[in-house]
Amino acid sequence: MARRRRRNKLSPYTVAGVIVLCCVLGGTFTYKTVTLKAEAAKYSAQISELKKEKKKLKDERAEIKDYESYVKTKEYTEEVARNKLGLVYPNEIIFEPNDK
Repeated sequence: MARRRRRNKLSPYTVAGVIVLCCVLGGTFTYKTVTLKAEAAKYSAQISELKKEKKKLKDERAEIKDYESYVKTKEYTEEVARNKLGLVYPNEIIFEPNDK
């Protein structure tokens, strides 16, 4: 005599609980995905700003290097001596306009 096994049916509460759990997990994953994408966009914008600032600082650095090499020249020394110190070469005549 063959025995028939009787299957236990899942209760409706168990099915509802599994469905609710799946919905909660899906909602949580969706929320986290959206939040992480927003953060990624914010960080991407911050990275582009920092790259612009880096380029600007490199340009400034190049200008400073150029100025540094200019300061070491005889031309710069002569310019400072003439403009700030009022020095002139021997036998040089300077004409200044009369202010009236």
